[in-house]
Amino acid sequence: MKASALVRSIVLRRDEISEQNAYPFSIPAIRALDELALHPAVTLFAGENGSGKSTLVEAIAIAAGFNPEGGSRHARTATRESHSPLFRFVRLVRGTRRIRDGYFLRAESFFNVATYLERLMGGLAPYGGRSLHEQSHGESFLSLIANRFGGDSLFVLDEPEAALSLHGQLALMCHMHDLVARGSQFIISTHSPILLGYPDATIYVLSADGIDVREYEETENVVLTRAFLADRASFLRHLFEEK
Repeated sequence: MKASALVRSIVLRRDEISEQNAYPFSIPAIRALDELALHPAVTLFAGENGSGKSTLVEAIAIAAGFNPEGGSRHARTATRESHSPLFRFVRLVRGTRRIRDGYFLRAESFFNVATYLERLMGGLAPYGGRSLHEQSHGESFLSLIANRFGGDSLFVLDEPEAALSLHGQLALMCHMHDLVARGSQFIISTHSPILLGYPDATIYVLSADGIDVREYEETENVVLTRAFLADRASFLRHLFEEK
């Protein structure tokens, strides 16, 4: 039997927003947001740059109590405040199960979080016994996930593929599969057609038309990747002619 969701949905408290046309509420997908159901295992947000997917997962992470730059609920690293005010108006509808632990992992600020962890712990035995800075970006990502992530926990990942090779993305999916089986829940923003292929996940696409559910095969990431691989020469010829 599948575990129930740790977080069932997110709600935008729109009546509390005084400047509806200000950023980030001016983003079409955020403007269209009311209440969004989350999959009990994996929810994926896709969309072009600027569509609001990272802004949304960031707000979810902060509303869940995570540090804006990434880390656990106890992390306090802060180098430059850049998060949007969206989190102040987002409410998480919790499930019946207690969230035991969790983590907010974002590629763009992972270096800062890794530095904070090393200073805090004076050694990284819980993270595989090897400095995260002595590993590649992708290796340190996967080392953190393998050694730090556990069951019955909420994990928010912002474009993790930015740090991962193709094999690394497949390894991440394996870790996700194991953690989902242990009652954990993932909320992920991604461009990756690999990660979007996680079985039975809910995929939301953010666009100029708002936010809606899509099947895997209907996402632009998959359609374009499939067309490129099917006939690379023809794809590039048409692309260059259009330019």
